[in-house]
Amino acid sequence: MSIENTIKEQVTNHPVVLYMKGSTQQPQCGFSANVANILNACGVANIFEVDVLADPDIRQGIKDYSNWPTIPQLYVKGEFVGGSDIVTEMYQNGELQKLFQE
Repeated sequence: MSIENTIKEQVTNHPVVLYMKGSTQQPQCGFSANVANILNACGVANIFEVDVLADPDIRQGIKDYSNWPTIPQLYVKGEFVGGSDIVTEMYQNGELQKLFQE
C-alpha cells in the first residue's frame, strides 16, 4: 500500500486524526503539545495519533497529502483542519468546538 493510501485510510476511518511529533502523552515539540492540549480542552478523547518521527515516509507523505508544510496536522471527519496556528485560532473563536459537537 502506498503512503498516500495509508494516510487516506487513516483520515477516513477515524473521526479525529492528529499527525504529530511524539504522542499526546509525550509530545516531542511545542506545536504538537499545543494541539494535543487544545484537543484535551475540547474533551476529545478518541484521537487517532500518528507519530511522524517514527515513520519518515509518513512524515513526508502527510505534507504531500495535505499540501501543508508543517507538523502537526489535524483531520476531523476526513477533512484537513490545519496546523497549530489554525487550530489555536479556531479554538479561541469557538469554531473548533463546533466541529466536535456535530
